Amino acid sequence: MAEKQLLIVGHVPSVNTQRLRDAVEEGASSSDITGVRVRALSPFDAGPEDIIHADGVILGTTENLGYMSGALKDFFDRTYYDVLEKKRGMPYALYVRAGLDGTGTIRGVTSIATGLKWKAVAEPLWCKGDWQDSFVDEAHELGMLMSVGIESGVF
Repeated sequence: MAEKQLLIVGHVPSVNTQRLRDAVEEGASSSDITGVRVRALSPFDAGPEDIIHADGVILGTTENLGYMSGALKDFFDRTYYDVLEKKRGMPYALYVRAGLDGTGTIRGVTSIATGLKWKAVAEPLWCKGDWQDSFVDEAHELGMLMSVGIESGVF
């Protein structure tokens, strides 16, 4: 059976957002999961070919002025039309680091993913308010959930 691929596209402008993306990657790369290759990229480094070769994607962003980060928006701007017809139904998950609210961020990403006809496999992980170390555990679980789902063919 061919190895499946999980793409993590996470914006990491701070130590804590790096911790979140690392936790997602570690969860997705658990030693119990052998049939999924995990790639974690900055939104600036990920392109259409990365999405085309992926069997699923986890998106990570900060809340910036009530919206997703400019980095993630740039990623969508550069890839949207190249993958629109090729990746319909692709499973995706989202985590958001929001200092204040995050609803506009979630709405913005969800709107674009809906336009791409991607399928959300979990409620967005909403890391809202003051930093909590539990965010890291939740991010780890999200990565593991996505990877197990891809490996088993559930997603």
